[in-house]
Amino acid sequence: MDEIKKFLWLLRKHRYTIIIIPVIAILITYYLVRNLPNSYVSQARISTGLVDDSRQAALLNAISPRGQEVVQEFSSIVEMMRMKKILDQVSYKLIIHDLTAKKPFRNPRTLFKEFNPEQINRALKVYNNKYLKTEELNLWNKEQERLYHILTTIEYDSESLLNDLRINRAGDSDFINVEFRSENPELSAFVANTLSSEFIKYYTVLRKANQRKATTFLRKLVDEKKQGLDKSVDSLRNYKIRNRVLNLDEQSSQLYAQILEYNNRRQEVIKSIASNTGALNEIDRKFEPGERRYLESALTRLNQRIIGVRQELQALYDQYIESNFDEQYKMSIDSLQSILTAQINSTNDTYAYNPLNSKEELVRQKLNLEIQLDLARYSMHSIETELNDLNRQFDQLVPHEALVQSLERAVQGASQEYLDVLSKFNQSSLESGLSEKLNLVQSAMPGAAEPSKKMLLVILSGIISFVFCLVVLFVLFFIDNSISSAKELANKTQLPVLGQLKMMNGENVNLKKIWSDLPVNSEGHYFKESLRSVRFEMESALKGKILSISSLRGSEGKTLLAISIAYAFKMTGKRVLLIDGNFRNPDISRSAEPEVFLEDYFKGAPDSVITRLDPSVTIMANRGGDKSVLEIADASRINNKFDQLKDSFDIIIIETPSLYYNEAKEWINFSDDVVLVYEAGKSITESNTSYIQYLKGLNGKLAGWIFNKAGRDNEMTADKRKAKNV
Repeated sequence: MDEIKKFLWLLRKHRYTIIIIPVIAILITYYLVRNLPNSYVSQARISTGLVDDSRQAALLNAISPRGQEVVQEFSSIVEMMRMKKILDQVSYKLIIHDLTAKKPFRNPRTLFKEFNPEQINRALKVYNNKYLKTEELNLWNKEQERLYHILTTIEYDSESLLNDLRINRAGDSDFINVEFRSENPELSAFVANTLSSEFIKYYTVLRKANQRKATTFLRKLVDEKKQGLDKSVDSLRNYKIRNRVLNLDEQSSQLYAQILEYNNRRQEVIKSIASNTGALNEIDRKFEPGERRYLESALTRLNQRIIGVRQELQALYDQYIESNFDEQYKMSIDSLQSILTAQINSTNDTYAYNPLNSKEELVRQKLNLEIQLDLARYSMHSIETELNDLNRQFDQLVPHEALVQSLERAVQGASQEYLDVLSKFNQSSLESGLSEKLNLVQSAMPGAAEPSKKMLLVILSGIISFVFCLVVLFVLFFIDNSISSAKELANKTQLPVLGQLKMMNGENVNLKKIWSDLPVNSEGHYFKESLRSVRFEMESALKGKILSISSLRGSEGKTLLAISIAYAFKMTGKRVLLIDGNFRNPDISRSAEPEVFLEDYFKGAPDSVITRLDPSVTIMANRGGDKSVLEIADASRINNKFDQLKDSFDIIIIETPSLYYNEAKEWINFSDDVVLVYEAGKSITESNTSYIQYLKGLNGKLAGWIFNKAGRDNEMTADKRKAKNV
């Protein structure tokens, strides 16, 4: 709160500056803008097709860019429109228009007054040539450099146009707004429309050229990828033809199925052989040797016929297996099987064995089992032969499979690359055939004049200058470390403040007049009131009769305070001795014109060394010079002299030099109390901190500060009480 009050006091102090500077700024601004011409703004609008790209996206079956891509595209287009190459085209169109039209936007002929008609035509030819070729003026050429200077003077150059040009995207829409501001509504519309048209033309040509380059490159790349694909396909085809490979997957599947089938049949045959062999062994154990011989002799002829049929049946089985189970052989086998069965059955009707034998049925079963066993054994050989052949064929397919897969992968990769490049080529070809996305959807028209900004500029100048003054004062206040109140002094030094003396105008202060009856609220009245307050606080704080008055620096008001306090104590009826202890600057001695000096008194002169400024105020002066009190007399003599003075006076006041000199510390050693004078507006620097530490180490001798030259706006009593309570 104190800081705010201090800042407000600073503003009040500089109130005239805060008022005068904005007024001057307002007057200057008004003088500068009073003849400011009206401005006219025209706006053209371009559709980019970046956001609303439904037609192209539908034709190309592509996804339009979104998000950050759209923002980047718009930024690129806006920056391209700001390019010097595009703005130069507008400059050429403007100067050509003004030189050829009956009603130019600006009058450039004043700049061509030194040109003859032939030179003007030559300039028009140069401008037209540069416009058609989309080139910049060559500033190394003196003629073209002069033409460029004309553009700059009439403010048709790219930099001048760019200052009044505004290009931005309309929100999140698909449109770009092109605005131009000038003093002529037709000029504004012309620049906006020309810039839009020139940019669309330049952008279209540039885009088409890039598309043609891309299409040519992609066409060449498609041919290269097609050749690579054909080469891979030829390699795969030649390998299959050379190695008699049609379809490895199908062939391997068929062979594997046949191998499984033959394995199953082999297992069935093995099972049949095992079962038949076991059955025959069981039947043989049931026959005795004599009966077996009789049976064999009786059936010899029948067995021979059966054996012949069995051999034919075996041969058919071999052919049936080798033909991969052809149905034609199956029918023959079934026929022979029927014949064999009939012959075996005929043996049952032949009475070739002993009728007494009960094992007729066993004999018939044995014959059938022997025939089946022989057939199974004959088929086993053929099955194993065919199975080995199939395994050999399957093993031959394995190395072909690895190489064919490698060739097929190469064909697949080349095919994918070819299709990707072909797709991009088709898309590029289709894009190059489409109409350009950029389109001027709204032409600029001459508009009405904008509201005048003269008054706004005048008001802003006043506000800105006012704020500038406040900022400057705040900065000065922020960096200002000076102490302007007794409370700040107490907070800064952590030492008590006894009071403050108001500032008095003028060099000489008439104390007699001040203590006489003065009008209330006069300067002398305020000074007298502050003296009374300081006197009261000193009487309360003093512990003895000898009081030294010093300061941190010179010229802070020690002399005035010493004389004023001496006079103030005199007004209470006290006997006061004022000693001028400042040998370096003895102002009190000069004003009093004494007859005896303290040098004489401390060396042994009698006590009648008194010159009276007032009947109750005694002054002891000095002759000045570069010396100290201890150089006049030793400490014991000085103490004895002070003891004599204490008997004669109620209070002894000593004005000492500032603490910068050691003479002040010598006087303080003989004093009972010390009072320091501090001038308002001064800062406590790092060099002063050692003096403050010295004062704090005086063991209670320091009575406090007297804040000198305080402003009248400070409330003396309130500040004094606040300072003592800190």
